[in-house]
Amino acid sequence: MRFCPEILMEDGDVLICRKPAGIPVQAKRRGQLDFEGALKNYRALKQEPPEIYVVHRLDQPVEGIMVFAKNKKSAASLSKQIQEKGMDKYYYAVIEGVMEPPEGILTDFLLRDGKSNTSSVVTEGTKNAKKAVLSYRTLQFWEEKSLVKICLHTGRHHQIRVQMAHAGHPLMGDKKYNPRCGKDYMPVGLCSVQIGFFHPSTGERIEYVIAPKGEAFRLFEEVKSEEYETLR
Repeated sequence: MRFCPEILMEDGDVLICRKPAGIPVQAKRRGQLDFEGALKNYRALKQEPPEIYVVHRLDQPVEGIMVFAKNKKSAASLSKQIQEKGMDKYYYAVIEGVMEPPEGILTDFLLRDGKSNTSSVVTEGTKNAKKAVLSYRTLQFWEEKSLVKICLHTGRHHQIRVQMAHAGHPLMGDKKYNPRCGKDYMPVGLCSVQIGFFHPSTGERIEYVIAPKGEAFRLFEEVKSEEYETLR
């Protein structure tokens, strides 16, 4: 099975794309459909070198905007920006309940369990735990659910999903961290809606914004475009 990736912007150095929910960025099993492979096929069909460099990730059940490098130089530049906090990433999340206060910062220490592919909040000083920080702002409420905008200050495994669940507000559709999820499949109510970085070759600041498509976000379709402002 193949699919055609949705390309938002492309030049000789980078590809900005929308990843659909349910498709892994990089598959663990040989032969499994993944987004990296789809982009390589896309380049090959254009008779280009099928090089794609993954510089950041989204969880398989999460949708949203991503940037990929088309060569080693661009990959190094983008990776450096991520390490030095030069790349901005913002998300919309649909959570259970209402955050109090409606705007703030969550700081936790996360420990990853490779066997279960989960992370959990642990006490500071726990061996191998990593500090996780995010900012959030509540945008709307609807029948005991909220739409929040999140800015990641660190990039940890399942960070948003784990931190929001630990705060008592797990994400809609998140079977790993939300005990209220039913048996029916539903994409996690999380979308990477905005990304900003400096172009690897020109140094120009690039900003791209998308609207979420997932089922969970239909509850909040009246969100206005001006809500896509950053959380600086």
